[in-house]
Amino acid sequence: MRREELEHVPRSTGRIVGDRNVLIIGSQSVLGTIPEDDLPLEATASMEVDVAFFDDPDDQKADQVDAFIGEFSPFHETYGYYAQGVSVSTAVLPDGWRDRLVLVESENTQPGRGYALDPHDCVVSKLVAGREKDTMFADALLRAGLVRPDVVAGRIELLVDVHPLVLKRLRDWIAAYLPKPDID
Repeated sequence: MRREELEHVPRSTGRIVGDRNVLIIGSQSVLGTIPEDDLPLEATASMEVDVAFFDDPDDQKADQVDAFIGEFSPFHETYGYYAQGVSVSTAVLPDGWRDRLVLVESENTQPGRGYALDPHDCVVSKLVAGREKDTMFADALLRAGLVRPDVVAGRIELLVDVHPLVLKRLRDWIAAYLPKPDID
């Protein structure tokens, strides 16, 4: 996926649901925060943009997104990518994530505007999910130097209501990327 394709999604969702504020919550949120030419292939391979709305308690807006520009819709068939409407609570995110959102707004997003996850928060969310594609995504961003392992480690500690075994898995995983202490 490319940045211009990402920007098409807030434009379309803004028109469909009448809410211009779109939370870009999945892996493609990195296109809103990191120049696409800097991103490794693993970070832009998805053709799905997960979107949520700050004010959608019954998920009606998310359902409208799925119906009009979701998977297998005419939008998907026409453009080759699609949006999936999800709930804000779909992703497990570190405490304070809302304060770190990055505005994605341009002529290409009007009448909508997107709010992309901070890349470190996105990586933590993907690590919590724990699927192979999510760890590959996180690994690619770390190897490319686009997210800092120490920041990811700190954000892991900001997770709330996460099972202790999940926290252990995340801590063990990120430890491989952290500098080893000098023992002399």
